[in-house]
Amino acid sequence: MKQILTFLTLSLLTSLRLFSQGIEFFHGTWAEAQEKAKSEEKLIFVDAFASWCGPCKRMAASVFPQEKVGSFFNANFINLKIDMEKPENAEFAGKYPVSAYPTLLFIDANGKIVQKAVGAKDADQLLEFAQKVLGRADKSADYEKQYAEGNRDPKFLLDYIRALNAAGKPSLKITNEYLATQTDFTTDLNLQFLYEGTVEADSRVFDLLVKNQSKTIALLGEEKVSARIEKACRNTVKKAIEFKSEELLGEAKSKMKTALPARAEAFGFEAGMSYYAATKDSKNYLKAAQSLQKSEIKNNSAKLHDLVISLLRAFPEDPKTLEQAEKWAKDAAENGGLPEYYLTLADIYKRQGNKEKAKSAAEKARKAIGEKDEKNMGGKIDYFIRTLEG
Repeated sequence: MKQILTFLTLSLLTSLRLFSQGIEFFHGTWAEAQEKAKSEEKLIFVDAFASWCGPCKRMAASVFPQEKVGSFFNANFINLKIDMEKPENAEFAGKYPVSAYPTLLFIDANGKIVQKAVGAKDADQLLEFAQKVLGRADKSADYEKQYAEGNRDPKFLLDYIRALNAAGKPSLKITNEYLATQTDFTTDLNLQFLYEGTVEADSRVFDLLVKNQSKTIALLGEEKVSARIEKACRNTVKKAIEFKSEELLGEAKSKMKTALPARAEAFGFEAGMSYYAATKDSKNYLKAAQSLQKSEIKNNSAKLHDLVISLLRAFPEDPKTLEQAEKWAKDAAENGGLPEYYLTLADIYKRQGNKEKAKSAAEKARKAIGEKDEKNMGGKIDYFIRTLEG
């Protein structure tokens, strides 16, 4: 009995850690997840679960929240949790039927299953499986040996760059050395070099790709080229964060505006939020978040709730951030009506020291529970109320 209570407590505590460093699950629609996967050139990871499934709960409580799991999955996948027995997920369950829980699905942006696994895994098993799914086995060593021996065949170099990129190793040196020997960048082979070699926006190869953007699109397709451009801009934002360089942040935004103007505004706000969260600048972070809500998210309850979670992760105790999070969480709860939205609002009130409002919001969360959500949400809400009373 003691072990069961310990597990339940762990489950509830984990569920209430709104700013955990574990896997960040996307809360938009399946179509929006596919769109996001295309723009970021990522696979989609789906935890296909049922609310009554014990192994599913154990993974949610002790595996998904781990920092090493979150770091890998957040960097490489768009992550979704889908209750396969909920009516609103019937279309997804019909397209991707499962026979046991949990089933872990890895799906590409076009909806094709890349790999799946049935049954719970611990953190190391999950990471090992995900790395195999990505084909992260480093194949660059053989190329490196041939390169050192003097092989400069263009097709070999292109494959070498691809292998380095797949292994997450720097490839820009090889790209630049090859491009330095070229004068015509419009050949099919050189357009492929520009595409494969574009890994960061703050580079000459990025500028060459944008200069030859229409020709590269004609060869490889607009969707593929646009995704590569946006990914390169995101990588420059990561570099800006690493070096605490607003100049690099500005360059990433500027390059995005030139190359993909339709996505530039939203990208700029998202990039700003990432940068200012990392540099602990709550004032500018909040400005970027407010601009994103006004221009892109508006009154979409699911996206608004996701934005609130982002605020709580970035600045869990900042009074002004909590004030804004409260307003958006209230809108999301009242318009969306989901129990988890009300529970997030309750958590914000608790952080602000208002136990009365926190209890009231938690009680609204309980009223919003449907029959299928009772096992999953009921215990969380009851535990939350007990923490207020205790």
